Amino acid sequence: MADPHDPDAELRAHRESCHDCSLFAERLLRFESRLDRAMRVNLPVGADWVAPEDSAVSAAASGTDRVVPFLAKAPPRSAAYRRGWLAMAASVLVAMLVAGVLWVAAPGASIAADVVTHMAGEPDAWLRTDVPVPDKELEDVLRNTHLHLAAGSAMVSYASSCEFRGHHVPHLVMQTESGPVTVMVLVHERVSKSVQFDEQGYRGVIVPVSGHGSIAVLTHGPNTDIKTVEGIAARVLDSIEWTG
Repeated sequence: MADPHDPDAELRAHRESCHDCSLFAERLLRFESRLDRAMRVNLPVGADWVAPEDSAVSAAASGTDRVVPFLAKAPPRSAAYRRGWLAMAASVLVAMLVAGVLWVAAPGASIAADVVTHMAGEPDAWLRTDVPVPDKELEDVLRNTHLHLAAGSAMVSYASSCEFRGHHVPHLVMQTESGPVTVMVLVHERVSKSVQFDEQGYRGVIVPVSGHGSIAVLTHGPNTDIKTVEGIAARVLDSIEWTG
Protein backbone atom coordinates (compact mmCIF):
# COMPACT_ATOMS: atom_id res chain seq x y z
CA MET A 1 0.00 0.00 0.00
CA ALA A 2 2.94 2.37 -0.55
CA ASP A 3 2.46 5.55 -2.56
CA PRO A 4 3.27 4.63 -6.21
CA HIS A 5 4.68 8.15 -6.69
CA ASP A 6 7.15 7.69 -3.80
CA PRO A 7 10.70 8.33 -5.14
CA ASP A 8 12.26 6.02 -2.51
CA ALA A 9 15.08 4.04 -4.17
CA GLU A 10 14.37 0.82 -2.23
CA LEU A 11 10.70 0.91 -3.23
CA ARG A 12 11.61 1.53 -6.88
CA ALA A 13 14.13 -1.33 -6.84
CA HIS A 14 11.51 -3.71 -5.47
CA ARG A 15 8.92 -2.60 -8.02
CA GLU A 16 11.38 -3.16 -10.87
CA SER A 17 12.26 -6.66 -9.66
CA CYS A 18 8.76 -7.83 -8.69
CA HIS A 19 6.44 -8.54 -11.62
CA ASP A 20 3.24 -8.46 -9.55
CA CYS A 21 4.08 -5.17 -7.82
CA SER A 22 5.17 -3.57 -11.08
CA LEU A 23 1.88 -4.53 -12.74
CA PHE A 24 -0.15 -3.40 -9.71
CA ALA A 25 1.66 -0.05 -9.50
CA GLU A 26 1.11 0.63 -13.21
CA ARG A 27 -2.61 -0.15 -12.93
CA LEU A 28 -2.88 2.04 -9.85
CA LEU A 29 -1.15 4.98 -11.53
CA ARG A 30 -3.37 4.59 -14.57
CA PHE A 31 -6.49 4.57 -12.37
CA GLU A 32 -5.33 7.63 -10.42
CA SER A 33 -4.70 9.52 -13.66
CA ARG A 34 -8.24 8.81 -14.88
CA LEU A 35 -9.73 9.52 -11.46
CA ASP A 36 -7.99 12.89 -11.38
CA ARG A 37 -9.57 13.79 -14.72
CA ALA A 38 -13.00 12.62 -13.58
CA MET A 39 -12.83 14.65 -10.37
CA ARG A 40 -12.20 17.96 -12.12
CA VAL A 41 -15.81 19.05 -11.68
CA ASN A 42 -16.79 22.56 -10.60
CA LEU A 43 -19.29 22.73 -7.73
CA PRO A 44 -22.32 24.93 -8.40
CA VAL A 45 -22.03 28.46 -7.04
CA GLY A 46 -24.18 29.04 -3.96
CA ALA A 47 -24.74 25.37 -3.12
CA ASP A 48 -25.10 24.58 0.58
CA TRP A 49 -22.69 21.87 1.71
CA VAL A 50 -22.36 20.54 5.23
CA ALA A 51 -20.10 18.09 7.05
CA PRO A 52 -22.41 15.95 9.24
CA GLU A 53 -20.83 14.79 12.49
CA ASP A 54 -22.16 11.27 12.02
CA SER A 55 -21.08 10.91 8.37
CA ALA A 56 -17.79 9.18 7.60
CA VAL A 57 -16.12 6.99 5.06
CA SER A 58 -13.95 4.10 6.23
CA ALA A 59 -10.38 4.34 4.97
CA ALA A 60 -10.37 0.64 4.14
CA ALA A 61 -7.90 1.10 1.31
CA SER A 62 -5.27 2.25 3.81
CA GLY A 63 -5.66 -0.83 6.00
CA THR A 64 -6.54 1.18 9.10
CA ASP A 65 -9.66 1.85 11.16
CA ARG A 66 -9.36 5.60 10.62
CA VAL A 67 -12.44 7.30 9.23
CA VAL A 68 -12.50 10.37 7.06
CA PRO A 69 -15.43 12.83 7.15
CA PHE A 70 -16.99 13.78 3.87
CA LEU A 71 -19.07 16.67 2.62
CA ALA A 72 -22.78 16.04 2.13
CA LYS A 73 -25.52 18.10 0.59
CA ALA A 74 -27.80 19.81 3.07
CA PRO A 75 -31.47 18.71 2.96
CA PRO A 76 -33.37 20.38 0.10
CA ARG A 77 -35.37 23.40 1.08
CA SER A 78 -38.18 22.86 -1.42
CA ALA A 79 -39.53 20.61 -4.15
CA ALA A 80 -38.23 23.03 -6.80
CA TYR A 81 -34.81 23.00 -5.14
CA ARG A 82 -34.86 19.19 -5.22
CA ARG A 83 -35.89 19.11 -8.88
CA GLY A 84 -33.00 21.42 -9.71
CA TRP A 85 -30.53 19.08 -8.08
CA LEU A 86 -32.04 16.05 -9.81
CA ALA A 87 -31.68 17.84 -13.15
CA MET A 88 -28.06 18.65 -12.39
CA ALA A 89 -27.39 15.03 -11.33
CA ALA A 90 -28.91 13.82 -14.60
CA SER A 91 -26.69 16.22 -16.54
CA VAL A 92 -23.60 14.95 -14.71
CA LEU A 93 -24.60 11.34 -15.46
CA VAL A 94 -25.05 12.12 -19.16
CA ALA A 95 -21.67 13.88 -19.20
CA MET A 96 -20.03 10.84 -17.60
CA LEU A 97 -21.63 8.50 -20.15
CA VAL A 98 -20.49 10.73 -23.04
CA ALA A 99 -16.98 10.87 -21.58
CA GLY A 100 -16.94 7.10 -21.30
CA VAL A 101 -18.03 6.68 -24.91
CA LEU A 102 -15.42 9.16 -26.09
CA TRP A 103 -12.75 7.35 -24.05
CA VAL A 104 -13.62 4.05 -25.71
CA ALA A 105 -13.94 5.69 -29.11
CA ALA A 106 -10.53 7.34 -28.84
CA PRO A 107 -8.06 4.54 -28.03
CA GLY A 108 -5.13 6.73 -29.05
CA ALA A 109 -5.92 9.23 -26.30
CA SER A 110 -6.23 6.37 -23.81
CA ILE A 111 -2.86 4.93 -24.82
CA ALA A 112 -1.27 8.39 -24.55
CA ALA A 113 -2.61 8.81 -21.00
CA ASP A 114 -1.26 5.39 -20.03
CA VAL A 115 2.15 6.16 -21.55
CA VAL A 116 2.36 9.39 -19.53
CA THR A 117 1.32 7.53 -16.38
CA HIS A 118 4.01 4.92 -17.00
CA MET A 119 6.68 7.61 -17.19
CA ALA A 120 6.07 8.59 -13.55
CA GLY A 121 7.45 5.22 -12.46
CA GLU A 122 10.89 5.62 -14.09
CA PRO A 123 12.17 9.17 -13.46
CA ASP A 124 15.86 8.15 -13.62
CA ALA A 125 15.50 7.14 -17.28
CA TRP A 126 15.57 10.80 -18.35
CA LEU A 127 19.18 11.45 -17.40
CA ARG A 128 21.28 13.17 -20.06
CA THR A 129 24.38 11.03 -20.56
CA ASP A 130 26.92 9.98 -23.18
CA VAL A 131 27.20 6.39 -21.91
CA PRO A 132 25.42 3.94 -24.24
CA VAL A 133 23.62 0.79 -23.17
CA PRO A 134 25.78 -2.31 -23.85
CA ASP A 135 24.83 -3.98 -27.16
CA LYS A 136 23.94 -7.29 -25.50
CA GLU A 137 21.60 -5.59 -23.03
CA LEU A 138 19.89 -3.67 -25.83
CA GLU A 139 19.51 -6.83 -27.92
CA ASP A 140 17.87 -8.62 -24.99
CA VAL A 141 15.32 -5.82 -24.54
CA LEU A 142 14.46 -5.71 -28.27
CA ARG A 143 14.49 -9.45 -28.98
CA ASN A 144 10.77 -10.20 -28.45
CA THR A 145 9.66 -7.28 -30.61
CA HIS A 146 11.64 -8.59 -33.61
CA LEU A 147 13.55 -5.43 -34.39
CA HIS A 148 16.96 -3.87 -34.14
CA LEU A 149 18.30 -0.37 -34.64
CA ALA A 150 20.25 0.45 -37.76
CA ALA A 151 23.82 1.68 -37.56
CA GLY A 152 24.00 5.43 -37.11
CA SER A 153 20.77 5.73 -35.11
CA ALA A 154 20.69 7.91 -32.00
CA MET A 155 22.59 6.58 -28.98
CA VAL A 156 20.46 4.54 -26.58
CA SER A 157 21.32 5.47 -22.99
CA TYR A 158 18.55 3.50 -21.28
CA ALA A 159 16.83 0.23 -22.20
CA SER A 160 14.30 -1.68 -20.17
CA SER A 161 11.59 -4.26 -20.78
CA CYS A 162 8.58 -2.74 -19.02
CA GLU A 163 5.13 -4.02 -18.14
CA PHE A 164 2.57 -2.01 -20.11
CA ARG A 165 -1.08 -2.99 -20.49
CA GLY A 166 -0.37 -6.61 -19.75
CA HIS A 167 2.64 -6.96 -22.08
CA HIS A 168 6.38 -6.46 -21.77
CA VAL A 169 7.44 -3.69 -24.14
CA PRO A 170 10.81 -2.03 -24.87
CA HIS A 171 11.27 1.31 -23.14
CA LEU A 172 14.25 3.15 -24.60
CA VAL A 173 15.78 6.56 -24.05
CA MET A 174 17.73 8.01 -26.95
CA GLN A 175 20.06 10.97 -26.70
CA THR A 176 19.27 13.49 -29.45
CA GLU A 177 20.26 17.06 -30.25
CA SER A 178 17.05 18.08 -28.45
CA GLY A 179 17.95 16.11 -25.33
CA PRO A 180 16.79 12.72 -24.02
CA VAL A 181 13.81 11.25 -25.88
CA THR A 182 11.80 8.25 -24.69
CA VAL A 183 10.69 5.62 -27.20
CA MET A 184 8.22 2.87 -26.30
CA VAL A 185 7.69 0.12 -28.87
CA LEU A 186 4.03 -0.89 -28.56
CA VAL A 187 3.61 -3.87 -30.89
CA HIS A 188 0.34 -4.83 -29.14
CA GLU A 189 -1.25 -1.36 -29.43
CA ARG A 190 -2.74 -0.14 -32.70
CA VAL A 191 -3.85 3.36 -33.62
CA SER A 192 -5.45 4.38 -36.90
CA LYS A 193 -3.49 7.65 -37.17
CA SER A 194 -0.84 9.65 -35.33
CA VAL A 195 -1.94 10.93 -31.91
CA GLN A 196 -0.32 14.01 -30.38
CA PHE A 197 -0.39 14.66 -26.63
CA ASP A 198 0.88 17.32 -24.25
CA GLU A 199 0.15 16.69 -20.56
CA GLN A 200 1.78 16.53 -17.13
CA GLY A 201 5.04 17.93 -18.53
CA TYR A 202 5.32 15.36 -21.34
CA ARG A 203 4.96 16.19 -25.03
CA GLY A 204 4.82 13.39 -27.56
CA VAL A 205 3.24 11.48 -30.39
CA ILE A 206 2.01 7.92 -30.94
CA VAL A 207 2.66 6.77 -34.50
CA PRO A 208 1.05 3.74 -36.18
CA VAL A 209 3.43 1.16 -37.67
CA SER A 210 1.84 -1.07 -40.28
CA GLY A 211 1.97 -4.69 -39.13
CA HIS A 212 3.85 -3.82 -35.93
CA GLY A 213 1.44 -1.89 -33.71
CA SER A 214 2.74 1.57 -32.89
CA ILE A 215 5.55 3.49 -31.22
CA ALA A 216 5.31 6.28 -28.67
CA VAL A 217 7.93 9.04 -28.76
CA LEU A 218 7.94 11.73 -26.08
CA THR A 219 10.05 14.39 -24.43
CA HIS A 220 10.03 15.78 -20.91
CA GLY A 221 9.94 19.50 -20.29
CA PRO A 222 8.82 22.62 -22.16
CA ASN A 223 11.80 23.09 -24.47
CA THR A 224 10.74 20.84 -27.37
CA ASP A 225 7.70 21.64 -29.53
CA ILE A 226 5.46 18.99 -31.04
CA LYS A 227 6.85 19.49 -34.57
CA THR A 228 10.32 18.66 -33.28
CA VAL A 229 8.95 15.55 -31.56
CA GLU A 230 7.27 14.45 -34.78
CA GLY A 231 10.56 14.90 -36.63
CA ILE A 232 12.36 12.78 -34.04
CA ALA A 233 9.64 10.12 -34.31
CA ALA A 234 10.13 9.99 -38.09
CA ARG A 235 13.88 9.49 -37.64
CA VAL A 236 13.28 6.77 -35.05
CA LEU A 237 11.00 4.92 -37.45
CA ASP A 238 13.61 5.20 -40.19
CA SER A 239 16.23 3.70 -37.85
CA ILE A 240 14.14 0.63 -36.97
CA GLU A 241 14.74 -2.55 -38.95
CA TRP A 242 12.08 -5.20 -38.39
CA THR A 243 13.29 -8.80 -38.38
CA GLY A 244 9.93 -10.55 -38.24
